[in-house]
Amino acid sequence: MRSFHFPGRSPVYARRAMCATSHPLASLTAIDILKQGGNAVDAAIATAAVLAVVECPMTGVGGDCFALLAKPGQAPVALNAAGRAPMAATADWYSAKGIKRIETTSVHAVTVPGAIDGWCRLLADHGTMPLARLLEPAIALAEEGFAVTSRVATDWANGARKFVGAGARQNLLKDGRVPKVGEVMRSPALAATLKRIAKEGRDGFYKGEVAADMVAELNALGGLHTLDDFAAQSSSYVTPIKVRYRDLDLVELPPSNQGIVALVMLKMLAKLGRTGESVSAERYHTITEAARLAFAMRDTFLADPDMAKVPVEHMLDDKVIATLVSRIDPKRRRDDLGPVPQPAGTDTVCFSIVDAQGLAISFINSLYADFGTGICTLKTGVNFHNRGEGFVPDPRHRNCIAPRKRPMHTLVPALALRNGEVAMAFGVMGAHFQPMGHVYVMSNLEDYGMDHQEAVDCPRVFFEGGETVIEESVPQSVRDGLKALGHTLRVRPLPWGGAQVVAIDRANDVLIGASDPRKDGMALGY
Repeated sequence: MRSFHFPGRSPVYARRAMCATSHPLASLTAIDILKQGGNAVDAAIATAAVLAVVECPMTGVGGDCFALLAKPGQAPVALNAAGRAPMAATADWYSAKGIKRIETTSVHAVTVPGAIDGWCRLLADHGTMPLARLLEPAIALAEEGFAVTSRVATDWANGARKFVGAGARQNLLKDGRVPKVGEVMRSPALAATLKRIAKEGRDGFYKGEVAADMVAELNALGGLHTLDDFAAQSSSYVTPIKVRYRDLDLVELPPSNQGIVALVMLKMLAKLGRTGESVSAERYHTITEAARLAFAMRDTFLADPDMAKVPVEHMLDDKVIATLVSRIDPKRRRDDLGPVPQPAGTDTVCFSIVDAQGLAISFINSLYADFGTGICTLKTGVNFHNRGEGFVPDPRHRNCIAPRKRPMHTLVPALALRNGEVAMAFGVMGAHFQPMGHVYVMSNLEDYGMDHQEAVDCPRVFFEGGETVIEESVPQSVRDGLKALGHTLRVRPLPWGGAQVVAIDRANDVLIGASDPRKDGMALGY
């Protein structure tokens, strides 16, 4: 339990239902839907739509989504709603154009948005309320306006450098400038698009006027997208993967999702044991070295399993994990951690909800970078993600771009099980950081005995290239210790990620919520 002498948050406790989101209006929306008789899936869709309006630098209808859900007494269900590359996107085409890397703001970074198909698929299979009812809160906020919160204003200002097209300038600026904290922002074009989706369902986005407008915008910029590409978009259920850590099973989506990185890291940490105190140079050194190895595995092997062989069993093999662990020097950062073991013969919002019936969902919806590509349609207000940046143009790589292929994907919702039952639905937004965030939460709970809010609040360290990138909250003594271990430090302008947790305390029959202070949101329950 935290000391009440210092600023901070306490976990939120409730008896019936709980949500944790990155924005107050989203949390309020989730609770409203639950109180009106909706289940956790209904609340998740309404929440995702609200966040697409009020936290638009991070998420939107032009992005992708993933979800993990579990009903009491049933195995977890995983939905992959990642968008696919256009049919004309071949490695030969990119090679002929001399494109060696797909840049963030390039039209070629736009894969067909998968989020709306994912929302509709989840609702049809697991929801209880009409889509039109669930989109009402988001439509009202887009039409009538919402007050821009502090973290959203910061992210808005950071992403505005991408606003070069007429659509972005018209729909994502206020009187030609970035909106300030507390100012009211409206999105009439997006409201009209949400109304069409509410009326026509999935086809209101992937066919008809909205689809035609999106394709026209992308084609004008040189994109290879067609109406057929949009019409063909479909999400799919996949079999989750998991590993045991202490007495919890961490459940993740399989590739093309990067959730396996968290599983690789946890298996490494299980062999390494607890190293140092929760905020110590020893701990951050060990976990960062483990992350460097796990992410090297990701970058080598992860791809769309429909179109490439992804060696999941090899990546989680005990002998492979032991090989990786043996490369970590507890007394020094190694510049070269060695080659990735080969098999015989590679920005965001998340939220968690648990309803009164015990249905738990971890949901994540994203544009990837802030405002994605920065490409926004003028008429329909759709801001496109940059997920295609996850591809590589090299035809020798598993993750090479190809027709209707899904890129390696950073979005990772998570569930933790205890004795086969859901103990926690959670996620940690933050692009490539997300698996690292899962590992922090799991280790903080299981290795250091933190409560759920403490596990979210604890300072974070990650790596970028050859640098170890820290949050401002990392103490000077820890910084000195990391430097002595050979780390080159850099303080990140914004903190790492943003976690949202809902846990189930079965012994006391209560729900526990924790929301990351690195964002504007909150946990709410009743």
